[in-house]
Amino acid sequence: MKLFSRKPYNKIDDAERLAIIEKSSKQVSRGVFYSTIIIITSFLPVFMLTGQEGKLFHPLAYTKTFIMLVDAILVVTLAPVIISFFMKGRFRDEKHNPINRFLEKIYEPIIRTCMKWRKTTIGVNILALAVSVPLMIGLGSEFMPPLDEQSILFMPVTLPDVSNEEAKRILQVQDKIIKSVPEVDKVLGKAGRASTATDNSPISMIETIIMLKPKSEWREGITKNDIINELDAKMQIPGVVNGWTQPIINRINMLATGIRTDVGIKVYGQNLDSIAVLSTKVKAALANVPGVKDLYVDPITGGKYLTIDINRDALGRYGLSVNDVNMIVESAIGGSPIGQTIEGRQRFTISVRLSQDYRNSVEQLKRIPIQTPALGTVPLSAVADIKFENGPPMIVSENALLRGAVLFNVRDRDLGSTVQEAMETLNKNLDALPNGYYLEWSGQYENLIRGKQTLIVILPVVLLIIFVSLYLAFHSIREAFFSLITVPFALIGGAYMVYFYGVNLSVAVAVGFIALFGIAVETGVVMVIYLNDAMQQLVKLRGNSSETITREELREYVIAGAAKRLRPKLMTVCVALFGLIPVLWATGVGSDVMKPIVLPMIGGVLTSSTHILLVTPLIFLMTKEYELRKFGKLEVYEVKH
Repeated sequence: MKLFSRKPYNKIDDAERLAIIEKSSKQVSRGVFYSTIIIITSFLPVFMLTGQEGKLFHPLAYTKTFIMLVDAILVVTLAPVIISFFMKGRFRDEKHNPINRFLEKIYEPIIRTCMKWRKTTIGVNILALAVSVPLMIGLGSEFMPPLDEQSILFMPVTLPDVSNEEAKRILQVQDKIIKSVPEVDKVLGKAGRASTATDNSPISMIETIIMLKPKSEWREGITKNDIINELDAKMQIPGVVNGWTQPIINRINMLATGIRTDVGIKVYGQNLDSIAVLSTKVKAALANVPGVKDLYVDPITGGKYLTIDINRDALGRYGLSVNDVNMIVESAIGGSPIGQTIEGRQRFTISVRLSQDYRNSVEQLKRIPIQTPALGTVPLSAVADIKFENGPPMIVSENALLRGAVLFNVRDRDLGSTVQEAMETLNKNLDALPNGYYLEWSGQYENLIRGKQTLIVILPVVLLIIFVSLYLAFHSIREAFFSLITVPFALIGGAYMVYFYGVNLSVAVAVGFIALFGIAVETGVVMVIYLNDAMQQLVKLRGNSSETITREELREYVIAGAAKRLRPKLMTVCVALFGLIPVLWATGVGSDVMKPIVLPMIGGVLTSSTHILLVTPLIFLMTKEYELRKFGKLEVYEVKH
């Protein structure tokens, strides 16, 4: 029994087949080529980013630009050639594709309903756009999403006059407490500065790198913030102010802004004591601001200096010179070189000085013996006054002024709103500053302000570039507007996704929106091209006159232009979504920076494609009806291939 039969088909020769492929490629490649160019041009303003954000996103911009340039060339050169090799033999009609039939069966009634309820359709879109505005305004802001470095940097600061022995003891106690947390794998602490010119840390500053175990070995339900909060609660040591950050971002902050925390308020002035008083007032004012953590004043007073004031009259009585006393002090306290040791290619100086027991108190220092020419041995106190004096532990200057700082990190809240509330609190509670003194906000907030100022310039440039590209594609301001109008509706989905995922606005989110604009316009270009092709078919069949074209015919051809080419439009959307959605499930280092870029793109593609499929044909139909009514004919744009 014969289960099925093949219908006969007319075989065409190669010349005719290639001619059909050439004509079809010209029709499709025009839209794809200009869409690719628009994506490229919309992403170019990312090159305007400077500083830390520029270094991060320039490689992404270069990669995307070069890939899309090659893609634009291949669309009009290689793609038709490949099609000519593979498109041979028998082809089924598009209606036989079950997916196409299913999609058109769903889409066509929806588009007809939208065209019937025009005001409702447009109103719902405008309402959704209006709702997204307060969502965007209500979002928090930060410079960059925090990158999880898989480690923690603990930076406590103790009193500036702490001794070496006490700093060592505190360091050992802290390391022991930190290691008691189950998620901690390794702990390495350092007090004071390393042997490098770029590390100016005083002995009172401790840096402890905490390496964590893999997340699979953590307690169930615990997060990195929970670990930090647990450690902070255990590390409440009197006289020590805790600070929590990450190793890499800490070094970046210190090199870029001179501030080792998320935010710092630099206090400039002429006198260290006055700066210290102002810094203390600033700290007191910010103590209760939500989100402000690890708040402390960078110490600029309270350092202890050993002063040895030589009594010249006493020197004369004992027959000593100032140089004799200086030599004894240098050898006993600082150490005197007596030789070198050679280990391979390295050479180390051997110095000799008094042991720690004879150097750890003023009373012991007073008893350092000095040999006189005639009167035997006398203590150092006989020829000098020895005492401790207060002074600055470290003098920092910027812009030819002395500088202090109030430092804090931001946790459990976004950076932008925290600093904004902190500013308002200072303006309300802080009295007028003395002449010659002023405050300056620095740290990550400094980068945030720079990024915002750059983006304020970038976004209008993006829209202008897209509009010019669309005009060059269609040679019509109206058609360019039809494609560009998808951009604000792309913002709807982007805003909803960013809001419901709890992501703060940052440079990464802005780059995601910039990339979204190009993708949204690409789908709009494809729709407008097919709608114009439908108008050309209508004019060719019925003539271009209001007397021969009815509103029903116009509506049917618009529906046909929207529905009969549904597959390429959905393919354009799906390719973008299938490439982006896997990022939402990504884990590991870097995923927390990629998600804020991808979220607005995914949400925006969904809402912009819905707008393009439902609202763009409706607006196109209303415009063509207006043309027939006012001018008596349609304005049909034919782009030469």
